[in-house]
Amino acid sequence: MNPAARKIQRIYLTLMLGNTFAASFIWGINTLFLLDAGLSNLEAFAANAFFTAGMVLFEIPTGVVADGWGRRTSYLLGTATLAGTTYLYYLLWQWKAPFWSWAVVSVLLGLGFTFFSGAVEAWLVDALFVAGYHTGMEAVFGRGQMVAGFAMLVGSTAGGAIAQATSLGVPFLVRVGVLVAMFAVAFLLMHDVGFTPDRSSRPLQAIRAVLSASIDDGLKNPPVRYIMLAAPFSAGVGFYVFYALQPYLLELVGDPHAYSVAGLAAAFVAGSQMVGGWVAPSVRRMVRKRTSVLIISSSLGALILVGLGFTRVFWVALSLLALWALVSATGTPIRQAYLNDMIASKQRATVLSFDSLMGSSGGIVVQPLAGRAADIYGYAFSLAFSGVIELFAVPFLLASRRRRSQADRATATTDTPV
Repeated sequence: MNPAARKIQRIYLTLMLGNTFAASFIWGINTLFLLDAGLSNLEAFAANAFFTAGMVLFEIPTGVVADGWGRRTSYLLGTATLAGTTYLYYLLWQWKAPFWSWAVVSVLLGLGFTFFSGAVEAWLVDALFVAGYHTGMEAVFGRGQMVAGFAMLVGSTAGGAIAQATSLGVPFLVRVGVLVAMFAVAFLLMHDVGFTPDRSSRPLQAIRAVLSASIDDGLKNPPVRYIMLAAPFSAGVGFYVFYALQPYLLELVGDPHAYSVAGLAAAFVAGSQMVGGWVAPSVRRMVRKRTSVLIISSSLGALILVGLGFTRVFWVALSLLALWALVSATGTPIRQAYLNDMIASKQRATVLSFDSLMGSSGGIVVQPLAGRAADIYGYAFSLAFSGVIELFAVPFLLASRRRRSQADRATATTDTPV
């Protein structure tokens, strides 16, 4: 990697570190926070579903911002929006606000994340290409995942410990502070490279153009389409499992106020994410096709969740959680590289945002559905039920494999800016 590409990678890793560090302060205690605010399991996961609904609703409009005003602008808007809505979450918790207010703010929280989805990844790939880096992207995405895993390990552990020592609301305030700091960092370091924003279209025209490009370069491209159609099942399950594990593990421990245990669970996921990012390039070299890794990862993840649903021993459950996270994390950089190798530069942020939209749409359905199952049958049953849902992603991954895309076997970036 030449010096210019190395500089781009350093900025990308800095953004990943700061963003994940800020977000992870609440990941270990978010469900407990919602339940402490007086929401039921159904309402808590419905609030999460409204968050993902916000991501679905705003993915296309914010994709216009990324492609029309620049990926840097999109990132800065996302940081500011997340800081504001996180503070509103804290206020709702203090006020013991009714469910409808949680639903509204959750949608706005989803808006904040849509400014990030696609924009940062597209910024990285385009900038590296211009810098002369044409090697397979698994290594870079893997490093990004390792950095994010480290940030999540520190942030989630600290968030659980801070909540234990103070209250469930304090980690949300810490998150606001870190996001404000990241706004300043991105303002100074992040500049659009290898991409020229197109501001010629009016907003509604631009939204129609983005939606059309998402369909033409995404859903109408068979191998990309099937990867996207698998996303609602895998992403929807991922959303639910991560947040359901917090009260589930406390239930196994027998102490509903052991918030540090919830942080420990998130830390285990973070550690697995780091290992997964580290081994992903090696795993990719061991197999001929990227889809082989994706199919195995999805299948094993589903089986682990089913096993987790039948576990009543805390340390066994925590070990299975770590294994589930490791399997998922190993496949993530490979999926990113596979998808990026099938997308042209001009539509990259658009299609990646649409892919995120597809994954978020699964969260709208899976989270309240599984949350209701937890209310009726318990968390263990809901986790096993989630594993069954995850299996529905496998046929779509097989369909993408059968399209024999060149990107399935690629070991270097095949895209050229257009």
